[in-house]
Amino acid sequence: MTAPVLLVIAHGSRDPRHAATVHALTARVRSLRPGLRVETGFLEFNAPSVPRVLERLAAEGAEEVVALPLLLTRAFHAKSDIPSVLHEARARLPRLRISQADVLGPSPLLDAALEQRLYEAGVTPGDKSSTGLVLASAGSTDPEASAVIAEIARELRHTGWCAVRPAFASASLPRTADAVRSLRADGVRRVAVAPYVIAPGRLPDRIAAGAEEAGADVLAGVLGDSPELARLLLTRYDEARLPATGAISA
Repeated sequence: MTAPVLLVIAHGSRDPRHAATVHALTARVRSLRPGLRVETGFLEFNAPSVPRVLERLAAEGAEEVVALPLLLTRAFHAKSDIPSVLHEARARLPRLRISQADVLGPSPLLDAALEQRLYEAGVTPGDKSSTGLVLASAGSTDPEASAVIAEIARELRHTGWCAVRPAFASASLPRTADAVRSLRADGVRRVAVAPYVIAPGRLPDRIAAGAEEAGADVLAGVLGDSPELARLLLTRYDEARLPATGAISA
């Protein structure tokens, strides 16, 4: 039985670094599971679009697709945009079975990827007890998404950091610079900012600017094509197949 195609759905961006990072991540996924067909589609700004990828797959005789949102929280794109695009595709392509996987977060693998980026930026495991952490996400008007970020920040506090604050580049407060200043006001001498975003772009740049403005000591890189994130994509893909196929080996 041929495994379903994994279609990674990214938002897209005018910033060319975004698509380059998404393609690097999907390439890593392919390397982790040779033989699995992995495609990439974008909601806007970049090609190919999700409908175009699905049309091509149907024309090539593919039977089943698992569409995986490249999103860290269940916000508007996961609840509305992507289901709408997939619903329209099902109507046009009735012979192609299309299911939607869950969003990526929260997950211990994301936490591990986040800490690895912090270590790469100069934080050592021994620094955590004297370092305050700002968990900086893109931000969303969806209260569920904001609550998830706040909960992740609370959980990270129990992994050794002396303090953790959530921050948002848009839609919600506080902003990155304000979270850094809040930690300083509480007496934290060393502050690290960890972007809880997958790819570079306008909002990650806003996070970086806020970190610089407030004088953060460390700014980690975006999650990007980290091995942990690639493994998480495969985990979500396998979970989406479980109802139909039962347990799946890694």
